[in-house]
Amino acid sequence: MEVHLTSDLEARLAHLATQQGRETEALAREAIERLGDYDEWFIRQVEKGVTQIEEGKGLTHEEVGARIEKLLDEKSR
Repeated sequence: MEVHLTSDLEARLAHLATQQGRETEALAREAIERLGDYDEWFIRQVEKGVTQIEEGKGLTHEEVGARIEKLLDEKSR
């Protein structure tokens, strides 16, 4: 597989790799892996939320507001 980068992105990647004492390709692979891991996690979380809503475990707007208010109140103490 080949990935074509803009010259600006390629320069940024090269700069980061140099700062970290790493190869540019290794840094690019790691970035792609992190993105894949994050996207997989995010999709699982959305699916989990959809399942909870389908099971009637969702919160009303008012319940969400009450929870946020409680958290903010606790944090301000």
